[in-house]
Amino acid sequence: MLDPSSSEEESDGIVEEESKEAMAPQAGSRISPSRTSESSGGLAPSSSRSSARPTSPSPSAASEEKEDLEKLQRDEDERKKKLQLYVFVMRCVAYPFNAKQPTDMARRQQKITKQQLQQTKDRFQAFLNGDTQIVADEAFINAVQSYNEVFLKSDRVAKMVQSGGFSANDFREVFKRHIEKRVRSLPEIDGLSKETVLSSWMAKFDTIYRGDEDPRKAQQRMTASAASELILSKDQLYEMFQNILGIKKFEHQLLYQACQLDNLDEQAAQIRRELDGRLQMADQIARGGKFPKFVSKEMEAMYIEELKSSVNQLMANLESMPVSKGGEFKLQKLKRGHNTSIIDMGQEDENTLSKSDVVLSFTLEVVIMEVVGLKSLAPNRIVYCTMEVEGGEKLQTDQAEASKPTWGTQGDFTTTHPLPAVKVKLFTESTGVLALEDKELGRVVLHPTPNSPKQSELHKMTVTKACPDQDLKIKLAIRMDKPQNMKHCGYLWAFGKNVWKRWKKRFFVLVQVSQYTFAMCSYREKKSEPQELLQLDGYTVDYSDPQPGLDGGRAFFNAVKEGDTVMFASDDEQDRILWVQAMYRATGQSHKPVPPTQVQKLNSKGGASAQMDAPISQFYADRAQKHGMDEFISANPCSFDHASLFEMVQRLTLDHRLNDTFCCLGWFSPGQVFVLDEYCARNGVRGCHRHLCYLRDLLERAESGAIIDPTLLHYSFAFCASHVHGNRPDGLSTVKVDEKERFEDIKERLRVILENHIVNFRYCFPFGRPEGALKATLSLLERVLMKDIVTPVPPEEVKGVIRKCLEQAAQLNYQRIKEYAKIEGKRREMYEHPVFCLASQVMDLTIQNVGRLVTPAKKLEETIRLAELVIEVLQQNQEHHAEAAVTSSGDQSAFAWWTDLMVEHAENFLALYAIDMDAALEIQSPESWDSFPLFQLLNDFLRTDYHLCNGKFHKHLQDLYAPLVVRYVDLMESSIAQSIHKGFDRESWEPVNNGSGTSEDLFWKLDALQTFIRDLHWPEEEFAKHLESRIQLMSSNMIENCVKRTRMAFESKLTKSSKSTDFRISPTLCTMFNVMVDAKDQSAKLCAMEMGQEKQFHSQIDELIEESVKDMIQLLVAKFVAILEGVLAKISRYDEGTLFSSFLSFTVKAASKYVDVPKPGMDVADGYVTFVRHSQDILRDKVNEEVYIERLFDQWYTATMNLLGTWLTERMDQQLHVYQLKILIRITKKKYRDFRLQGVLDSTLNSKMYDTVRNRLTLEEATASVREGGMQGISMKDSDEEDEEDD
Repeated sequence: MLDPSSSEEESDGIVEEESKEAMAPQAGSRISPSRTSESSGGLAPSSSRSSARPTSPSPSAASEEKEDLEKLQRDEDERKKKLQLYVFVMRCVAYPFNAKQPTDMARRQQKITKQQLQQTKDRFQAFLNGDTQIVADEAFINAVQSYNEVFLKSDRVAKMVQSGGFSANDFREVFKRHIEKRVRSLPEIDGLSKETVLSSWMAKFDTIYRGDEDPRKAQQRMTASAASELILSKDQLYEMFQNILGIKKFEHQLLYQACQLDNLDEQAAQIRRELDGRLQMADQIARGGKFPKFVSKEMEAMYIEELKSSVNQLMANLESMPVSKGGEFKLQKLKRGHNTSIIDMGQEDENTLSKSDVVLSFTLEVVIMEVVGLKSLAPNRIVYCTMEVEGGEKLQTDQAEASKPTWGTQGDFTTTHPLPAVKVKLFTESTGVLALEDKELGRVVLHPTPNSPKQSELHKMTVTKACPDQDLKIKLAIRMDKPQNMKHCGYLWAFGKNVWKRWKKRFFVLVQVSQYTFAMCSYREKKSEPQELLQLDGYTVDYSDPQPGLDGGRAFFNAVKEGDTVMFASDDEQDRILWVQAMYRATGQSHKPVPPTQVQKLNSKGGASAQMDAPISQFYADRAQKHGMDEFISANPCSFDHASLFEMVQRLTLDHRLNDTFCCLGWFSPGQVFVLDEYCARNGVRGCHRHLCYLRDLLERAESGAIIDPTLLHYSFAFCASHVHGNRPDGLSTVKVDEKERFEDIKERLRVILENHIVNFRYCFPFGRPEGALKATLSLLERVLMKDIVTPVPPEEVKGVIRKCLEQAAQLNYQRIKEYAKIEGKRREMYEHPVFCLASQVMDLTIQNVGRLVTPAKKLEETIRLAELVIEVLQQNQEHHAEAAVTSSGDQSAFAWWTDLMVEHAENFLALYAIDMDAALEIQSPESWDSFPLFQLLNDFLRTDYHLCNGKFHKHLQDLYAPLVVRYVDLMESSIAQSIHKGFDRESWEPVNNGSGTSEDLFWKLDALQTFIRDLHWPEEEFAKHLESRIQLMSSNMIENCVKRTRMAFESKLTKSSKSTDFRISPTLCTMFNVMVDAKDQSAKLCAMEMGQEKQFHSQIDELIEESVKDMIQLLVAKFVAILEGVLAKISRYDEGTLFSSFLSFTVKAASKYVDVPKPGMDVADGYVTFVRHSQDILRDKVNEEVYIERLFDQWYTATMNLLGTWLTERMDQQLHVYQLKILIRITKKKYRDFRLQGVLDSTLNSKMYDTVRNRLTLEEATASVREGGMQGISMKDSDEEDEEDD
C-alpha cells in the first residue's frame, strides 16, 4: 500500500502511468481501465467487418452488442458506487469519533484448508505405520487409530473443512474429548494420575499434528495472525477495504490526498458540515412531509426528533474529541443543551468566549550558529551570547574565542505570546581587574511567528559604542512551533462593524477552542491575550472582490453573518486561499468557497518555490479532478441513500471475511466492526436496518453451505425483534413498515433454516463442532418461535417442533448410513447382467426381484455391518450431541427435555433399522444360528445405555430372539445327549487332555453353550435366570450321564482283565479315573449356582461323582485282593500235613545235592512285587487327582494286609513251610516299603493287622532258623539292608 505522505514525484509517476489506462474513449464518459481495454479491443474488429459488408448487421449481433454495452455501463455504475462508498469509508477510518476497535471479541483461530487436512491425515497415518520416532503405548495407538478412522476420514469433516468451519483447535478438542473416556477407563497406576496420562497423550498428539514443522515458526505465525486479528492500523484498514471494494492503489492515493485524510482539521470540518446537512435534511423532511412509511402515523413526529437527537449525539461525541492530542494545553468544553444545533451555536447570549479562553502556548527553539564580522577583538579573547524571550529566563551559550565565534547552541523557551520578542546579545569577557560585568558588543531583537522561516539566517546586530565593528552580523535560527489549537496565523487587514472597527493591519490567529467553537483573534506584540476576537459560530466565509476606499491589502475575503460582515484582506493570493480554507473548516458551513484563480496563476512574486508552497490540497484536488475523482470527493454525503450503501459494504465485507484465513463463522474482525460501527453512526444508518441486512446476508451464506455461528444470528435477531416490538435497543422508537415486513420474512427464513440445522445436526454440527453451536441453535429457535419479546413460548410447543425435526433427522441419518454402507448398490452390482438391459421391463422386474436373489448369509452380513454403523452413529450422538443443552456449569434447566428428545430420536432411528433387521432375520434358515452375533452386538450396546436399555427397540430385540435362544438350547441339549450316547458306545478311552474324547467333547460343548448364554447378557432378569437355570440343569444331567457311563465301562473293563500278577493297570482305566476327576471340576463350573435351590444341581452331581469314584476304587481294590489271593493260593500247597508239601520238600533236598536248585517260591514273590510297583507307578503317573490315588493306596494296603492276616490266622495251628515263610516275608516287607514311599500314612501302615502279620512271621522265622538251619538271608529283621541287597 502506498504511503499517503509519499513524495509528489512518486505519486506523479504512478498517476501518469495509470492515467494512460484510465483515459476514456470519448470525452465526458468515464470507463474503468479494465473496461476500456475490453471495449476498445472488442469493438474495433466489428467496425471493420461492418465497413466491409454494406448490409446491416444481424439482429442477434446488434442485441449482443447492446448487451455488452449495458454490461459495461452496469460495471461502470458499480465501480462509481464503490468509489463513492470508499470515500465515505476512508473518512470513517481517518477521523473516527463514535467507535473504537473492540478488544473483547473472541479470538478467531486459523481455519483448516483441504491441503492441511490431507497433510494431517498423512501425518497420523505415518505415525500408525511406524514411520515416526514418537514412542507410544498400545492404548495411545488404539486411540489414534480410532481418531483417524472415525474423525479424520469422515466425510462430514471434509465437508466442514470445505465450508471453512474447522480450525486446528477444533481438531485438538475433538481428540481430547475422544480420549478422555479412554483414559478414565484405564486401570489405576500407582504414582501416575489420569491427568498426567491425558497431558502426555495431548502432547504426543500435538507432536504428530505438527509433524516436522518448527514449533517456533508456527508460534510466530500464530502470534502475528492473532495480532492482526485484534487491532489494525489505519493503513491496514485502508488496505483491507481496498480489497473489499476493489479499489486500485492509485485510486486510493488520489482520493487520500484530495480528501486530505491526514489533515485532522479538514476531517473535523467535514464532519461538522455533514452534521449540519443532516439537520437541514431533517428540517426539509419536516417541512415537506416526505416521511418514510411507519407502522403508526404518530411516529412521524418522533422520527424528526430521533434524527435531531442522533445528530446532537454525534455533536456531543465530536465535542468530546480532544482538540490537542498529546499536548499539555487543555481546552474547556462547551456545555450545550440536548436540542442544540449548529445553527443555534452562533448566538451571542450563549457560549460567548472571553479573552482568557483563547490563551495559547508556544514552544520556541533558538539556535545560535556563529557571529560574522568580529575583527576588532584579539583572537584569544573569549566571547559568548545570551538569549531570552521577553518576560522569560535568560540562557547563555558556551564560550568561544574571538577568532572562531561559532556555537550551534540551542535554547528552548515556552511563551504565551503569539508575537514574542526574542533578544540575542553578544558579550566579551572584561579583562580589567576592577570590571564587574562583561562588555556587550551588540544585540539583535527578533519577532518570530509560527510562519517564520525555520532555517538559519544572518541578522545584522545593533553594536554598542564599545565595539568598533559596525558590520557585525549573527547567524541564528528561530523555530516557533504552532500549537494544535492554532489553525492558522498571519498578518491581515481587517474591518468590521462590532470588532476591528478601523481598517488596519493586524496579526491574526485562528484558534480552536473546542470542536464546534473557533475564534478569529488579533494580537499585539508581547501580549498573551488577544486584543479583540470574533467567535466564528454561524459565520460564512467566502472570497470577495477588492473593496473601494480601503487602502491596504490586495486579496480580499469576508466573513458574513446575519446582521454582521467582517472584511479581511491579505497581501497576496496564496495567503488568502490558506486563510479561506482554514476559516471554511472552522465555520462548518455547507457552501464551499471557490477561489477565483487557480494554483498555476498564483502571485508570480514567489516564483517556482512560491508555487510549490501553494495549498497542496488544491494541487491534489486538481489531480483528482483530472482523473475523474472530483465528483466522489465533493459529493454531499447527505444526498446519498446510506442505507443501501451500507448494505453493500456490509455484504462485501462479509464475503471478504468468510474468504479470509480465519475460522470466523460469520463474525467480523475487530477492525471491520469498528469501520461498520463508525459508518452507521456517522451516516445515520438505522440499527434495525443494519442487523436485518446482516441477518439476510448470513442466512444466504448459511443456505449456501457456509458455517454461521447461531449465537451471532441470535444477537442480530434479538436486536431486530426488540426494535420491531418497540423496545428501543438503539434509542429509536420509530418502526418502519419495511423493517417490520423484512423482519417477518427473515424470521420465517430463520425458522426454516434452524429447523433444517436440527434435522441435519450430525452434518451441520459434526462431532459437536462448532462448540456450543447446537445449544445456541436450540436457544435461537426458541426465541424465533416467540410471538413477541415478552411472552415466552410454551415449552411443549418448542419441544413439539424439535421432536418433529428429530423424527426427520432419524430418517435422514438412517438413509445416509444405508447409502454409506452401499447395501442396495452392492446388490445391483452383484446380480446385474447385460441381458437385463435388453428391455426396461425386464430391468425393472430384475430390480424388484433382486431381494430374492441375495443369499441369507449375505443379507445377514450386510445387516450386521449396518448395525455397527447404527451403533457408531448413536455413540457419536451420545458423545457429541446428547448433552448439547447442558451449559459449561452443568446447568440444563433451560433445555432439560433435550435428552428425552434425543432418546426418542434414537428409538426412532433404531425403529427404522428394525425394519431391515426383521426382514433380514425373516429369510434366515430355522436351522441357522449365525444371527446371534447380531443380537450380541446390539444388546451389548443397548444394555450399557441408561436411556435405551429395555426401551422399545431393546424389547423388540428380546422378543425376536427369545424363541431363537430357547430353540437353540433345546437343540443343543438333544445334540449333546446324542453325542454322549454314541460317543460312549464307540469310546476307546484313549487319553485326550484331561479325559477321554467323549468327555472332552461333552464338557467343551457344555462350556461353549454356557459361555454363549452368558455372553448374551440377556437384559430381562427373569428370562436370564431361567436360561441360566436351564443350562445348569442340563449340564448336571449330562455330567451325571457321563459319570454313570464311565463307571459302567470301568467295571466292565476290570471284570474282563486278568486276575494273576500278570495284570497291569491299563491307561484306559486311568483315563476313566481322569474322566471322573474332570467331571468333578466341570461340575463346579457348569452346575454351581450362587444362590437359590438350583444349588442342589452341584451337590447332587458331586455326590454322584464321589459315589462312583468310591465304587471304582472298591472295584480296583477288589481286583488287587483277588490277585493276592491267587498268590496265596499258590503257596497254600506247601501247607503242613499235605502230601504235596512232603513230596516237594523231598525232591528239592535230593536235587540240591547235585545241582543248584532255585529257591522255590521267589518267582511268585518277585512277580507280585513287580505287579504292585508297576500298578503304583501307572496310577501315580496317569491319574490326575492325588486325593483319589491316596484313597486307593490306603484301601489297597489295608485290604491286602487284612488278607495276609486272615490267611495266617487260618493256619494258626500249623507251622509255615520255609518257602511259604520266605514268600510272605518278602511280600510283606516290600509292600510296607512301597506303600510308605507312595505316601501312605504311618497310622495306616502300622495297623494292628500289620503288627499281627509281622509278629507271626517273626515267630515263624525263629522256629525255621532252629529247625531248618537258617532262612538263607531272608528275614523280617534288617529289612532295609536286605532290600538294598535285593535291589
